[in-house]
Formats: sequence, structure tokens, C-alpha cells
Amino acid sequence: MSQFDNIVFGKKKFSDLLEEIYNNQQKKDKQVTSLINELKPLISDIGDATLVVPLIKEYMDISVKNDDILIKMAALAQRAMQTQMADGTLTITDEEKDQLLSAMNELKGDK
Repeated sequence: MSQFDNIVFGKKKFSDLLEEIYNNQQKKDKQVTSLINELKPLISDIGDATLVVPLIKEYMDISVKNDDILIKMAALAQRAMQTQMADGTLTITDEEKDQLLSAMNELKGDK
């Protein structure tokens, strides 16, 4: 299981990235549940619901998109670790490099 201890970038290990994805999912679940519970009393008719439900949907969409980007980065890092050469250097294809750069740029654009 030493691959999980490989540094992906900076001081972040692959296992740290997986833990972050898991923790984000758990946190998001609690936040969405809390948000819905706080908004329930504000909905008294269908008109209120048509205003509130799109807000919840947008919040969930943004959260899912951020998780998807982290998952893509984890998949790319895992593939790179699997193709690690004997001398310790990582080899990834140009397509994988482009995917990684694209995911990183998406992540930067969302913040």
C-alpha cells in the first residue's frame, strides 16, 4: 500500500487526496441536509418552493462539480503512480497531462 503514501503535489499524499474527497462528501451531505431543514419552514406554498428549490439545486451542482474535479485528479495521480518507472520518475501520456492541467484549471476557475 505504499502507493497511497506517494506525494501527489506539494506535501499532499495520494491518501490525503482520497481522504479529502471522502471528507468533502460527508461534509456536503450534512450541509445539504441542514440547508434543506432550515429552508423548509420558509416554504408555505408552491411559489415559495419555486424560488427555494433552484437555490438548493445550484448549491448541490457546484459541490458535485468540485468533487468531480478532485476525483479526476485522483484518478490521474493513480494512473501516474501505476506507471512509475524504476528510477522513481513518473511517466504520463500527453493526454493525461492535458487532462490534469484541465482539471487544475477548472478547480482554479471555481474558487
